[in-house]
Amino acid sequence: MSENLKTIKELADELSVTKQNIQYHYQRLPKELQLKSSNGSNLINSKAEKIILGKVESSRKSNTKDQQISNKDRQIDQLTKLIDQQQQLQLTTVAENQKLKDHIQKLSGLLETPKSARNQQENDKKEAIHKNKFNKKV
Repeated sequence: MSENLKTIKELADELSVTKQNIQYHYQRLPKELQLKSSNGSNLINSKAEKIILGKVESSRKSNTKDQQISNKDRQIDQLTKLIDQQQQLQLTTVAENQKLKDHIQKLSGLLETPKSARNQQENDKKEAIHKNKFNKKV
């Protein structure tokens, strides 16, 4: 019975993984599945290939999930950073608005002072007129 035997390199190339990856799974096979060629090279029969293929596929799925989780973590970090920046901007805007309100109140106070001075001047004029009338009568 001629079984289709492959080397670690052949299986690695076929599955597009490293030789080390195949070697790792090969060494964890039961001893009866670990075959050697006449020159001492490791050989993989169809049964061992199925087991290794299952391990490689499981590893790929795990890596894909790990990558997805890693991507989600990066997205969360970026969104958190954006929220922090937005909050800082909001605080800065609120502080600037308060400064503007204070400045407007200060300017309003300065405008009120001339009105008061005008009112005082008008009152002074009325008093002067009243005194003139009073002085004329006397």
